Amino acid sequence: MQPITLLQYFHWYYPTDGSLWNHLAEQAPELRAKGINAVWIPPPYKGASGGYSVGYDTYDLFDLGEFDQKGSVRTKYGTKEELLNAIKVCHDNGIAVIADVVFNHKAGADHLEKLTVRKVDPANRTEFISDPFEIEAWTKFTFPGRGGKYSEFIWDHTCFTGIDWAHDINEDGVYTIQNEYGEGWEDLTENELGNYDYLMSADIEFRNPAVREELKYWGKWFLELTHADGFRMDAVKHMTPKIINEWVDHVQTVSPKELLVIGEYWNIHNVQALKQYIDATHGKVQLFDAPLHHNFFVASQLGNKFDMRHIFDNTLVKEIPHLAITLVDNHDTQPLQELESPVEAWFKPIAYALILLRKDGIPCLFYPAFFGAHYVDKGDDGNDYEIWLARVEELEFMLPLREKNAFGEQRDYFDHPNCIGWIRTGIPDDKNSGLAVVLSNGSDGYKYMEMGEQHAGRKMKDALGKCTQEVVLNEKGGAEFHCQAGSVSVWV
Repeated sequence: MQPITLLQYFHWYYPTDGSLWNHLAEQAPELRAKGINAVWIPPPYKGASGGYSVGYDTYDLFDLGEFDQKGSVRTKYGTKEELLNAIKVCHDNGIAVIADVVFNHKAGADHLEKLTVRKVDPANRTEFISDPFEIEAWTKFTFPGRGGKYSEFIWDHTCFTGIDWAHDINEDGVYTIQNEYGEGWEDLTENELGNYDYLMSADIEFRNPAVREELKYWGKWFLELTHADGFRMDAVKHMTPKIINEWVDHVQTVSPKELLVIGEYWNIHNVQALKQYIDATHGKVQLFDAPLHHNFFVASQLGNKFDMRHIFDNTLVKEIPHLAITLVDNHDTQPLQELESPVEAWFKPIAYALILLRKDGIPCLFYPAFFGAHYVDKGDDGNDYEIWLARVEELEFMLPLREKNAFGEQRDYFDHPNCIGWIRTGIPDDKNSGLAVVLSNGSDGYKYMEMGEQHAGRKMKDALGKCTQEVVLNEKGGAEFHCQAGSVSVWV
């Protein structure tokens, strides 16, 4: 069975021309030929900003680019028919499709409602800073463009725990909505900001049983329509683990196949927070290894001052490898985003080797690393900024190596602060499998490593073409494997 290699098939600034689904269908054969066997697609439903929405301002889960709502029929990525065709073409080419879904909040309500709220301290959401009072807020969703097709459920203020805008008094803040399901926020697994249940827009109230049933109904509807292979769940850090457990159990039951469910729990400093969430959800979801991304970012900034022996310290792939989704960058960390922390270009080949050619974790590649990206956006200072993100050329070679060579026992040689390496011994059924990886964040480097006696006498070359010499393995299957300064070589 081939290991999963996941590609995030979008980035934040992908063009708003409705072309993504068609491009995915066109490129699916090429993606599979290059070693991609799973794609994570962006939220496929209508957002509050219509055809311009990246998808995280969830408006209508049932509008996959079918109804005239929020100023457009299609989403930013295309129409419902184009989406369904792209998924089918992916499946025809042996590529699984993981759909992004945002259950934490809804945006772009259709009507105002009067409701009772209490204001809280934004820095400590457990501290009330007002008595209960009445406001008008955008909390009623009727989806007039859809007219009740697929679901007649109406979302009103009883479906939400909080809001950030009081329309009648023209005031922002963090307001808890007073309703029959309890005052304040839902229970989370850590106490950042006192309680970080509220993130943005109209925060969904999962204590309302009607809400939970509607979301489960949507999951069944979506799977039966699209035949998707799993979900990437946004902002699970801000949602009670109870709804994740209930919803994932439900969709796994109604799906004829085992689903891959990935949660985005963004805590870059404390892997224990991720482990605590995994415990609370009983391992039902895999999590992105945000601390590993942060290590890559810091290492790329520090250059040879970063001790590469510690690149996997405080990471999920080290602590719970079978539930880690490893990544280098994503749409939130790319330049001009709120969580901006892009890994420097020189370090990206090293980082991708560290997630693609090792035995642990499911690696997730980022769209610009595969295709490149160019975009212009306005910064906080009002100026336009032009960004060019180059392709990581080494991926052309690393992906086939992952599929054909990266098998067998893994032995690490993490014994130098700037030059580290590892070997994969390969498998008996394939005498050409196995590899040796050596990398340096400093000067030219080399490392003596042993692949095992079964490889004695074999000639090895750098599959990335950066080192031109050939080495012959000794009687123990060992040799000195070299790499260039600030680079990585993979010997096969």
